Amino acid sequence: MISTILLSLAASTLDPIEVTIPGPEGDLAGTLVQPDEDGPAMILIPGSGPTDRNGDNPMGVKGKMYRQLADGLAAQGISTLLIDKRGMFGSADAVPNANAVTFGDYVTDVRGWMGLLEERGAECVWLAGHSEGSTVALLAAQDATGICGLVLISGAGSAILDIMRGQLARQLPPAMLESIDTAFAELKAGRTFDPEILPGPLHAMFGEDLQRFMISGYTLDPVGLLSNVDLPVIIVQGEEDLQVAVSEAEKLHAAAPESTLVLLDRVNHALKPVEPGEMAANVASYGDEGLAIDPRVAEMIAGYINAER
Repeated sequence: MISTILLSLAASTLDPIEVTIPGPEGDLAGTLVQPDEDGPAMILIPGSGPTDRNGDNPMGVKGKMYRQLADGLAAQGISTLLIDKRGMFGSADAVPNANAVTFGDYVTDVRGWMGLLEERGAECVWLAGHSEGSTVALLAAQDATGICGLVLISGAGSAILDIMRGQLARQLPPAMLESIDTAFAELKAGRTFDPEILPGPLHAMFGEDLQRFMISGYTLDPVGLLSNVDLPVIIVQGEEDLQVAVSEAEKLHAAAPESTLVLLDRVNHALKPVEPGEMAANVASYGDEGLAIDPRVAEMIAGYINAER
C-alpha cells in the first residue's frame, strides 16, 4: 500500500484572493491563487455534483484536490482561479436552485470569470476542467477568443449519459439495470420521467431538475467539440480512475492528434496516488484528507503551460 503522503505540494505562502463576479441573481464567488500577476492564468472548472471550488464534495470527497493542484501550479508561476458553481457554496445567491441549470449556464459563468482575469491583466486564459468540468471547458472554447489553451483532466470523450450508464452498471446489480435503461432512454429522447421507476437509492440522483441538466448535456459530443478547437490541449488521465476510463482520454486525443496525452500510473479520479487493482483502497482515498494528490499532476500541467508561453 502507498503510505499517506503529507501535503507538500507547495503549501502556498501566498494569501489567496477572494473574488466575485455578478451572477444571474447574486454574486458568483471564487478564490484566486496568484503567484505572479504577469504569469499564465487558469480557471479550474469543477466536476459533477456538489463539488466546491477546492474540490471537496459533501458526498465523501475530501482533501481539497483543486486547492492542492492550484498550490502546485503556483509554485511554478501559474495562477489558478478556483470557482464555486452557481447556486452552491459561496455562489449560493447566484440562483435559488442549484439543480435548475444547464451546461450552457456554466459556460456563461466561465466566460464571466474569463472577463475578471482579463481585467486583472491576463492576455489570455487557460481553461481547465476536471471530470464533467472538462466538457464545460470544451463547450466554453467553441468560437471563443481570449483562451490560451485547454487542460482536460479526467475528462470523458463520450456523452454524459453514456458515462453515467457505464458507472451505474459497474455499481448496481443486473436486476436494477433494466429500469436504468428505461430511464436513460427517456432522457435521450429529451423527456423527463418519474424517479419512482428507479430503485429508491437513485431517486435523489434523478430529480426533475437534474434530469433537465442531464438532457442539456447528452447532446454534447466531447469528441466533436474538441475537433472544432484550434488551441493547445493537454489531456491528463489517471490509469486507476474508477469513473472515467483511459479509453475516454484516448478518444479525446484521437479527436485532436496535436494534443498532448498524459497517462499517469497509480493515479485515480480524485488525482490521488493508489495501488493498481485495489478498488476498496481507491474508493477510500477519496475521503482521506491526509492523502495528497499525486505531484505529477501539477508538474505535467505546469510544464505544458510554461512550454506554451
